[in-house]
Amino acid sequence: MGAAETMSTASRAAPDTSFDDPAGLENVRPIPRISIQAFCESEAVARPIENAGADRRMAKTHMRVNLGGIRAAVEHFSGAPTPNLVILESKLPPLELIAELESLSEVCDPGSKVIIIGHYNDVALYRDLMHRGVSEYLVAPVSIADIMTIIGSLFTAPDSEPLGRSIAFVGAKGGVGSSTIAHNLAWSISKLFSSDVVIADLDLPFGTANINFDQDPAQGIAEAVFSAERMDDTMLDRLLSKCAEHLSLLAAPSLLDRTYDFSTEAFSALIETAQRGAPVVALDIPHVWNDWTRSVLASADQIVITATPDLANLRNAKNLVDMLAKLRPNDPVPHLILNQLAIPRRPEISPEEFADPLGLEPIAQINFDPQAFGNAANNGQMLAELDGKHPAVEAFEHVAHVLTGRGTAKKPKKQGLLQRLRHSGKATRE
Repeated sequence: MGAAETMSTASRAAPDTSFDDPAGLENVRPIPRISIQAFCESEAVARPIENAGADRRMAKTHMRVNLGGIRAAVEHFSGAPTPNLVILESKLPPLELIAELESLSEVCDPGSKVIIIGHYNDVALYRDLMHRGVSEYLVAPVSIADIMTIIGSLFTAPDSEPLGRSIAFVGAKGGVGSSTIAHNLAWSISKLFSSDVVIADLDLPFGTANINFDQDPAQGIAEAVFSAERMDDTMLDRLLSKCAEHLSLLAAPSLLDRTYDFSTEAFSALIETAQRGAPVVALDIPHVWNDWTRSVLASADQIVITATPDLANLRNAKNLVDMLAKLRPNDPVPHLILNQLAIPRRPEISPEEFADPLGLEPIAQINFDPQAFGNAANNGQMLAELDGKHPAVEAFEHVAHVLTGRGTAKKPKKQGLLQRLRHSGKATRE
């Protein structure tokens, strides 16, 4: 075979993942900035490697997948430096595989790691390969989880602190209450599980977290973003405001004394640092669409979309769900919360009709109650602090269990017709 034929590069379109199972990816840590080249003899092996390269946890890597096995790799690297990691597929029987690897060793840099994907489940072969310095041997077929787990084990320190999970909250439309839900859910998680939570208000000009938590810090997220090159645990601790025993806030300045035009990765250092210090990082994302919001949504561990039941929200939510499926091909679908239901005299799309075109089941349905939520906001409190028996509090606790995977929460009851009529009458009188 001549020079290795390139199948894909880092700029390829999002791949088809229809036959890959992403279930084993939840605990995979982000892979550091490394170069990877794969040489594959079959599409069945090339496809999951390509899909792994498109995953958000591999965003910092540069991967190239080529047609051809070990011989193609030898020919390619005889005139080019080897990357940090070489992945090779070979259908050869054990003895022939070992013989071809000898020729690879002549052109492979000593610092490069090598993963072999073979088609023989042979213990003796595995031991021989390990003795020769091969980093790992996998037997085909392989999955995305297999590839990323092995790469993670090779390039992330085994004694590294576990990263906290980032949860991005975004509204399908402005004014749907996404920030209020983000703040109440972060508070619920911290209280229910006595687990440290950091809220990052990413709406620098118009953020409301400082008001909702009755905080007025001198410094906050603006200092963190504009000093990203100095961001570390010490700096983050200095910028955090304590809202409760296990809840801290990176408040937005909420001032218009400057404009906020951020680069694509402007918030990456901040989020990564926060994840090293807290099990949960709640990202309150403004309703805008630009490079940095797209990047934050693409890299978050979980996404919660808040929407109200009207046509504009349905269109926007559908666009978000479709775009996230392309940006995050190996991740679960986002969560959906329907908010501000049962507004008096407002035509609404039923929850069932709203959820059906999205392919999502709402994890919470919260009725419109401006008095309760307004009083809580005016007092700088969360709803549970003001009225622990409010139906929305039960919904928040249910969602907190869903997002953290902590046990099985009792699903909140939907408000019945009588409750809706009472609510409607109350709101009308007010």
